[in-house]
Amino acid sequence: MAKRIYSLVIKDFTHLIRDWWVPAFMLFGGMLELLLTGWATSRPISNLPIMILDQDQTPASRELISALENTTTFSISHYAAAFDEIESELERGSINAAIIIPNNYGSEIAAQNGNPTIAAILNGAESTAAIVALRSIDGLTTDLGMGITIERLGLPEGALAGFIPSLRVWFNEALNEALYTTPAELGLMLEFTILIFAGLSFSREREMGTLEQLLVMPFSSLEIIAGKSIPVIIIGFVDFLLLGTIITLAFDVPIRGSVSLLLLLALIYILVELGKGLVISVSSRTQQQAFLIILLVGMVDFLFMGYAVPVESMPPILQTISHLIPAHHWLVILRGILLKGVGLETLWPNVMALIILGIVIGSISLVIVRRSLD
Repeated sequence: MAKRIYSLVIKDFTHLIRDWWVPAFMLFGGMLELLLTGWATSRPISNLPIMILDQDQTPASRELISALENTTTFSISHYAAAFDEIESELERGSINAAIIIPNNYGSEIAAQNGNPTIAAILNGAESTAAIVALRSIDGLTTDLGMGITIERLGLPEGALAGFIPSLRVWFNEALNEALYTTPAELGLMLEFTILIFAGLSFSREREMGTLEQLLVMPFSSLEIIAGKSIPVIIIGFVDFLLLGTIITLAFDVPIRGSVSLLLLLALIYILVELGKGLVISVSSRTQQQAFLIILLVGMVDFLFMGYAVPVESMPPILQTISHLIPAHHWLVILRGILLKGVGLETLWPNVMALIILGIVIGSISLVIVRRSLD
């Protein structure tokens, strides 16, 4: 049996070597996407183009403009002469924000009972940039308002300091977005790699007309399944090691927990996704059909795994569905070991859920694949 399984494994690796573009696309394509995602999310949002309509033209308005530049969040695109220019630039998407300083801004600041106001317009079509711009403008105007109040009351600086919480961030002290996105991207790329290699295994044989030849050979269905599964497991595990090395070296994602536990649970997760991929493979008539089904399954998992939207913010019924997605539990385990350094004493609910889902999916997969081969 071992020799027959070995011959099937060699046969599959020979197919992959001949069709080298498939493993090259998945392995190096996944690495490139991980690098691009980590690079994009690790850089703070800065130099957002902003347009200024200064109708006041006073030292007070110039001080406000200088304060906006000093935030480094904004880069003044140019100064507008009328509101129509702002509207035109916003519609074209050339700017992310605009500030309108009314002609009474300086006099309102100088007056003892004045009420200085400015108008801020944000490009909500780009919500991420708009949120960053809103926070920056809120912080700037709050500081300016506090300074005006202190000056009017004739109090020393800091006299109106209010409640200041003692804030401490755990697990991601710098609030680096890359530490959030790269483990999720790793989990997603690993899932797609396993599903594609497993999903194309039998569909490739069927499309090439070699599946019937394989079935008439002296191989049992279990031997065929094992021969098709072992290459996928090896490739998936190597891909996990490569992607894990990248996020650690390139983006300083820590490994605070047990490496051996992480590798063991990664192997379990690979086996779970392998079962899904084999079902897709025997159910597909062509490789293109298998690929399309894999994309559909992968996108559903992407929505419910907690990458795009935190599971805790979903409606209760969608949270229940997410607990049936193996990728969700894998992502919790991955972030827990990498960022939090926790072990089985904390992750056991997700580990048990992953094992149970693996047993259910694996059993159903084994029955469906054996029935299709027999």
